[in-house]
Amino acid sequence: MSRIGLALRVAALALAFAVLGPLHLLAMRVKGRGAGRAPVLFHRAFLRLFSVRVTQSGTPPAPDEAALVLANHVSWLDIVVIGALRPLCFVAKSEIAGWPVIGQLAALQRTLFIDRGRRSATAVVSAEMGHRLAGGELVVLFAEGTTGDGTRLLPFRSSLVGAARAALQAEGDRGRVRLQPLAITYPRRNGLPVVRAERAEIAWYGDMELAPHLAAFVKGGPIDVHVVWGDPILFEADSDRKVATATAEAEVRRAIQGVVTGRPGREPAPAPARAADLGAMGGLSAA
Repeated sequence: MSRIGLALRVAALALAFAVLGPLHLLAMRVKGRGAGRAPVLFHRAFLRLFSVRVTQSGTPPAPDEAALVLANHVSWLDIVVIGALRPLCFVAKSEIAGWPVIGQLAALQRTLFIDRGRRSATAVVSAEMGHRLAGGELVVLFAEGTTGDGTRLLPFRSSLVGAARAALQAEGDRGRVRLQPLAITYPRRNGLPVVRAERAEIAWYGDMELAPHLAAFVKGGPIDVHVVWGDPILFEADSDRKVATATAEAEVRRAIQGVVTGRPGREPAPAPARAADLGAMGGLSAA
């Protein structure tokens, strides 16, 4: 991508933010049902401008169905990809809130920030998670707790899974919540399988500096992303959070392996969640 092309895309993205940002702030203030739609449109604009093509398989939660989504984590791009699918919110480490630009965008996404250095923070965040789940929202938790290079799955952490159930019980709910495994993979770039040497252009992990990583991302060309909604897990009052989390981890691992081998084992997601439909609504794909 040339410097002029990059400048034009950044300008277009800034224009999208200038239009959608005030509308989103107003929606958040009113707390209407449309409060989560502006971020979806913004993420879709980013994907279209920077040639990130998303496909889905599996069966996602129905519209307005609450779920705690347990996903693997490869890159900052995961947030854009998942955020473009439908209105939702994320759980993230508190350090992100202080990052320039990214912290402000995360706040606009209604991200729940957790201070992992304080034990009491889990209870506070879990209570808010429960409130949002009880309100029919999707809450996305990157269950590995950090990013990896995409070649292997790190163990899922279970602490917030059990805390969300406790919070739902405190809300007077029936004490059950849908755990939704979600696998995100980056199988192809420029139409060819991603090789190990190219993973650093997509995955952001360890002590990698952001600026060189973003430069490599921009120069590398179109990226294909495949998102797999795994089989949901019903988490009830007497469910073991560690067992449920391990089950979700195994489901995500199976889904990732299926994409790698070309046998994801899932039917395409039904309309309106199919990538083709999403593209028509704002562009989850770009040439």
